[in-house]
Amino acid sequence: MDTSIWRPIFYLIGIMAFAGVNAAWLGWCERKGAGHIQRRIGPKEVGPYGLLQPLADGIKLMTKQLLVPTGVDDILFRVAPILAMIPAITSMVVIPFSENVQARSIDLSVLLIFALASIGMIAILLGGWASGNKYAIISAARSVSQNVAYEIPMLITVITVVMLTGSMNLEEIAMKQQGGFWNWNIFPVVGHSLAQAIIMPASFVIFFTCSVAETNRAPFDMAEAESELIAGFMTEYGSMGFGLFMMGEYLNVVVGACLTTVLFFGGWSGPFGLTSGIWWFLLKVYALIFTFIWIRWTYPRTQIYKLLNLSWKILIPFSLAILLLTAFFIKVF
Repeated sequence: MDTSIWRPIFYLIGIMAFAGVNAAWLGWCERKGAGHIQRRIGPKEVGPYGLLQPLADGIKLMTKQLLVPTGVDDILFRVAPILAMIPAITSMVVIPFSENVQARSIDLSVLLIFALASIGMIAILLGGWASGNKYAIISAARSVSQNVAYEIPMLITVITVVMLTGSMNLEEIAMKQQGGFWNWNIFPVVGHSLAQAIIMPASFVIFFTCSVAETNRAPFDMAEAESELIAGFMTEYGSMGFGLFMMGEYLNVVVGACLTTVLFFGGWSGPFGLTSGIWWFLLKVYALIFTFIWIRWTYPRTQIYKLLNLSWKILIPFSLAILLLTAFFIKVF
């Protein structure tokens, strides 16, 4: 692989362009999905099927003035939306979209993504605290407690995958699942050890649940909780400050779907021995994103104490049990 500095720079430029387009039309998909799930139409006036509505919304956000309310921490208030975007964009650098499409292969790429996710949590904390708004501060506190609670079982389940594959490099993890869906980690069929057949499906359920919570998606969107906290940490933000937070949120959803695809669904591997390629990777990623949307508009928002109890009392003990089972199977078999 090319080790020059220009490769990741050009990839970063492409990823930033992708972040804007992705946020715009995932917003359209979200609104259309909500409309169909709830027996409504969704956007339909601006362009055919409302396809130009995201473009109109983007122009509106970019042309509005960024107002800084009185009494806020001016520097942190401006920095927080940018800080929300940077970790998500940087995480995309180590995602292997196919065997030849990756900005930079890093041996500890799994650890890097979790480290960057923690920075994204700090952005929400800074945005809420700097706003000087009581609802935003409550939202920031909720977000920190939620992210800490769900990062633990999420990381533990990733450790089980790392133990079974023997690598923390996302590219190597995907390479070990090539050759058909029977080699994917999610399926307990031919080609898997007894440990994988028992452990991996349960690990996937825990990991995907934590992904929904980590990206602040309903029914776990306690950081925003419009009915209680107006818009949470984004209450005082307008214009592109709000836009950057939304772009970061949608890009985090993409990162979560990409990580799930690499760890459990074979990366760019095609099913039934079909030719592998980036199109399979993108198909899996956007199928998972559709599931995110489906869940959001199907289930009502939970309560904060139920949200935390789910992690501390159920997911963490189960993930620890799975980790111990993995260690036992590796040692014995």
